[in-house]
Formats: sequence, C-alpha cells, structure tokens
Amino acid sequence: MKRGRKSNETNSSSSEETTEEESKRHKVVEEKTVDVQSPDWANLLQDIILQVFQYLPLLDRAHASQVCRSWNQVFHMPDLWRCFEFELNQPATSYLRATHPELIKQIIKRHSNHLQYVSFKVDSSKESAEAACDILSQLVNCSLKTLGLISTARPSFMDLPKSHFISALTVVFVNSKSLSSLKIDDTPVDDPSLKVLVANNSDTLKLLKMSSCPHVSPAGILCVADQCHGLRELALNYHLLSDELLLALSSEKHVRLEHLRIDVVSENPGQTQFHTIQKSSWDAFIKHSPKVNLVMYFFLYEEEFDPFFRYEIPVTHLYFGRSVSKDVLGRVGMTCPRLVELVVCANGLRPLDEELIRIAERCKYLSAVGLEDNPALAWLSSFG
Repeated sequence: MKRGRKSNETNSSSSEETTEEESKRHKVVEEKTVDVQSPDWANLLQDIILQVFQYLPLLDRAHASQVCRSWNQVFHMPDLWRCFEFELNQPATSYLRATHPELIKQIIKRHSNHLQYVSFKVDSSKESAEAACDILSQLVNCSLKTLGLISTARPSFMDLPKSHFISALTVVFVNSKSLSSLKIDDTPVDDPSLKVLVANNSDTLKLLKMSSCPHVSPAGILCVADQCHGLRELALNYHLLSDELLLALSSEKHVRLEHLRIDVVSENPGQTQFHTIQKSSWDAFIKHSPKVNLVMYFFLYEEEFDPFFRYEIPVTHLYFGRSVSKDVLGRVGMTCPRLVELVVCANGLRPLDEELIRIAERCKYLSAVGLEDNPALAWLSSFG
C-alpha cells in the first residue's frame, strides 16, 4: 500500500511539472505571436523607409510622413528631393493629377537647395506654363544638373510673354553653373538667354534639346557649339543647322558627338525655303565623329524635298512623317550609305516595294524598315 501511495504522489508531481512546462511554452508562443502581430514600424531603418518613399507619389509620401517622427525625418532627407517632377495641370483642361500647390510651396521653402534633376510636365493651359515659370524664378538657391520643360499637349510655353519666360529660365542658368542636360523644346528661349547658359554652364553641358524654338537663330546655336566643347547630344530644327555649326562641332577642341537629331518641318506648307548644307561640311563632321547617330525627321510636302538627298548625307535614322514619292525614296537609296533605320509613311494605294528593296540592297547597314500609318508615333517612342 505504501508503495502504491508513493507511486501516485510521483505521478501527480510529474504531471504538475508537465502542466507548468506546457503553460510556459504557451506563454512564450503567445508572446512571440504578439510580437509578430505588432511590429514597431517607427524603428525601421531609415534607409529602408527612404527606398520605399522613393517609389511613392508625392501626395502619398506626404501622408506617410505623418505616421511618426522617424518617417517625417525621412520625408525631409535631401536624397529624397534630388530628383523631382512637377506636374502642373488645370482641372478644366486635363484629367492628370497635379502636384498640390501647398506641397509646391513646401518644396520651394524647404528643399529647393536639394533639387538637382528637375522636370516640369505641363498641360495645354497658359496657367500651367505660368506656374512653371513662377517655380523656376524661385530656384535661386539650387544647383540643377538636369532641367526638362515638357508640354504634354500643345506647346503652352509659347503662349507666355517671352520676357517672362526668359527671366525665369535665366535664374536657373545663372544659379546652377553645373547643368549637364537641358530639354527646352517648344519654348520661347532666345539667343541672349543661350549666351547666359553658355557663360555659366559651358564646362558641364552635355545634352541640349531645343527643337521648335523660333526665337533662336543659327548664330545662337553656333555660340553654344563654340563654347560647350563637352556637348555630346544635340537636337534642333533644320533652320538652325548650318555649315558653320557642323564645322564648329568638328573642331579639335570639341568631343565626338554621339547623337544629332534634326527636325525638318515645314512651318508654312508650300512656302518654306530650305537651305542646302555643303557636302564638305558633312564630311568634316563625320570624320570627327564617325560613330555619331544622325537622326532626321521629315514632315514635308513632296514639292519641298528638292534640296534634300541630292548628294551623300551621313544620316543613320530616317523618318518620313508624310507620304513620300518614289523619286525621293530612290534618292535616299543613292545618298544614304550609313542608313540603319527607315520609317516611311503609308503611301496610299501606291506600292513602294521596289524602292524599299533597292534601298535595302544599297544601304548595307540597314537593319530596320517600317511602313507606318503614323511614323511620328514610332519616332517619338524611339527618340523622344
């Protein structure tokens, strides 16, 4: 009997110990479960938060900055404001989301000195273009490396008084002193403002896109080529192209150009007179920059093609925005030995098979041919 009682006591004590151990285990599991369900977001590494913020739209980023003090500190870190795109749209003329005016004020007040890579995307309204100029005129404490002015629809910057636009743009030119990329297509920029650009950024400018800038003369763009010896990419209208410009780009002081885009557009259909570039100027240019991509976009009527493709031209990418005659295509095959890509507008009921085959036979570097209803779209997607 004593032995049985002792055995029962032993079993009872061991079961109690087991119960205590299981209770402790459950408690540990519960504590771990609580930890998993309630992470401390405020203690995330700021580098991780910064990476997340960089993918958020500005308004969402601003809302997230109100979560806690740590997130708010990340919101104001300089690294987050080096690259920024101002989206300026009027609700009456655009369905796109615009950068909130109050946020713009905060950016100018607290982060303008951090901005380095900036673009302005404006809709077709004059009000949006004016808002872009107002922001530009306040960037007195920044040193931009890139600047892009982008019209998403019609060129609204052209609706502004030229003096107002130039005044705002020169603020950036004077204060930056380190611009490497400038995209100002469809704007009222002029020769004097380009001189200000060159005076302050000649050592750093590498890319300049300024197609459809009617107030710039060949002398104005020549000034840029003469002084900005590091220029590697250039886009301009044909009326700015000259023998003097090609020779300036071919000088020993100038680096080898990598990309030259020329838009040949008729401003007054049937009335525009196009000048001729000498073959010797093209030869000097190619001798200096043998690997340059020369892109030409033609938006002309048939009777306006007479000055073109009369002798060898070093074009590599050729786009026709309107239907082109068989005669012009025949001249292309004879005068464009460096041609790599050709896009031709659909030519109604007239087949172009024979002409395209001859071009392919004569242009040994040709690797792509396109027949498009709207080659302008193909051109924009490739080189816009």
